[in-house]
Amino acid sequence: MGLVPLLAPYLKQARGQMPDELRTAFEAHSLTPRHGAVLPQLLAEQPLAVGELAQRLRLSLSTTSELVGALSRAGLVERREDPANRRRTLVAIPADRLSVVQEFIAARSQPLLRALDSLSPRDRAGFIAGLTAWAREVQAQDGATAARR
Repeated sequence: MGLVPLLAPYLKQARGQMPDELRTAFEAHSLTPRHGAVLPQLLAEQPLAVGELAQRLRLSLSTTSELVGALSRAGLVERREDPANRRRTLVAIPADRLSVVQEFIAARSQPLLRALDSLSPRDRAGFIAGLTAWAREVQAQDGATAARR
């Protein structure tokens, strides 16, 4: 099971693969991978309420609000009041930043997509089932850790 450590360098090199515009924003505002984790969620569906984003990221509402605030100051997300419920804040990637975020996420996704394409349908289903099981275990562990705090 020595495969996960082989992925660590790839996971850590994200900043070096960012388009200049994105890297500059991350560096100028001291953004971290935790901030970056918000962006793919918003590409998948936007706008999202801060509470929905917190659930998807498995973070507290206050932590998610802090991440969104920093991303907003960097100009990478925009916040607005939900017209249907003024107590909710909606978050989206601004139109002028959408293409650079899409470019980065697409580039980072390519190795996984190529790997999936190389698998038979049966192996692909097994891979996805294994990844899903791993994600559930990580989330359960994170939830248990948070409950102990």
